[in-house]
Amino acid sequence: MANPPCSAPAQLRRVLGLPALVFFGLVYMVPLTIFTTYGIVTELTGGRTAAAYLVTLLAMLFTATSYSFMVKRFPVAGSAYSYTNMAFGPNVGFLAGWSLLLDYLFIPMINYLLIGLFLNIAFPAIPAWAIVLAAIAVVTVLNVVGIHSVAKTSNLIVGAQIVFIGVFVALSWQGLAGQPVDLLAPLRGDGSAPGFAALMAGAAVLCLSFLGFDAVSTLAEECKDARRDVPRAIILTTLGAGLLFTVLAYVSQLVLPGSAFANTDAAANEVMMKAGGQFLANFFTAAFVAGSLGSALASQAAVSRILFTMGRDHVLPQRSFGYLSPRFGTPVFATLLVSAFSLLALVIDLATLASLISFGAVVAFSAVNLAVVKTHLMDDAGQRTPLGLLRYGAVPLVGLGLTLWLWTSLSALTLVIGLCWFALGLAYLAVLTAGFRRPVRLVDFSETA
Repeated sequence: MANPPCSAPAQLRRVLGLPALVFFGLVYMVPLTIFTTYGIVTELTGGRTAAAYLVTLLAMLFTATSYSFMVKRFPVAGSAYSYTNMAFGPNVGFLAGWSLLLDYLFIPMINYLLIGLFLNIAFPAIPAWAIVLAAIAVVTVLNVVGIHSVAKTSNLIVGAQIVFIGVFVALSWQGLAGQPVDLLAPLRGDGSAPGFAALMAGAAVLCLSFLGFDAVSTLAEECKDARRDVPRAIILTTLGAGLLFTVLAYVSQLVLPGSAFANTDAAANEVMMKAGGQFLANFFTAAFVAGSLGSALASQAAVSRILFTMGRDHVLPQRSFGYLSPRFGTPVFATLLVSAFSLLALVIDLATLASLISFGAVVAFSAVNLAVVKTHLMDDAGQRTPLGLLRYGAVPLVGLGLTLWLWTSLSALTLVIGLCWFALGLAYLAVLTAGFRRPVRLVDFSETA
């Protein structure tokens, strides 16, 4: 017998419109995020990062469409956790949310690591660990104050990065003018890692670049008109950012052909020095660090709301995780916990972080694609029309197939760590449900759905 839902769940404040949602998604993804793993993916693909982005964008557009279907029907916080919960029940929902936590918990961390890396290069006298700690403190304070501060800061950061992109492309074009340029090289590669498997391996890592559309869905309960604006923001964010990533990767490969770098983690510095000298390198550092700070702001806001939703569901301890600050209306405990977890940025490396984030992402993406089929076709006979079968059957199943293809391209180490994380979540769920004999308690979403 199902447990009765909780009464009067805590409510988030509805203050966001379509522009704020799109900017939130863009700043979460970071327009300059292509340079986060540029060196890693360029080596993996043999100089075909732009082509890898096109593959990932195709997969993500199908999955983003599935997210838009789900958020239109269920405009609630919690993202893949909530959608899978409603489609397949609380146990499966918990496991999807647990997998999603793997990437959401690590995304703020990867931003802090990058901030420390690039600012330490610019200011060697300041230890990277000190920079990381200062960034964590700033982001935590802004997120505790509220979503207004995150949205306003996001707008400024996206604007600054757009200016940098314009300068980068202009200087690159000027430097390439009059020189022999192989326009197909960024798509064909340098031959160091031939074959489709290498391209797919790079595309799998790039999944982390597209997590912004998923983050948009976590703000459904803070949107003025979630059913209208969140689906639009998801598609606009995915398509716009994906095309921008591809163009930046393409131009970067034209500026600095090949796939060998002096420092793979900081390969972007070599591109900037070649495109515009020290001026552009300094400009890039400032814009990239600002973008990473903004992404940390957005990603910490997103994961704290997922933890809040799981706490509100009593899946996690409700008194702590389901608590909202009376003054700021934000999940303070969840925000502080994410900040504490982010201290691992002091000891973990970039390549491992990127792969782990992608593992959690593709598991959650797979769950959402399946949730569309379950809720819109299997549970709703009225949608079993030719158009309904195309929208709610073909689209999510193609998205699922492409996502699983990316999943199999992840490294063996990533799969081992990811599966261990999944097993840990399964063990916790067994304890929570007394050996799966009772269901996880649910929240009544009737007022928000």
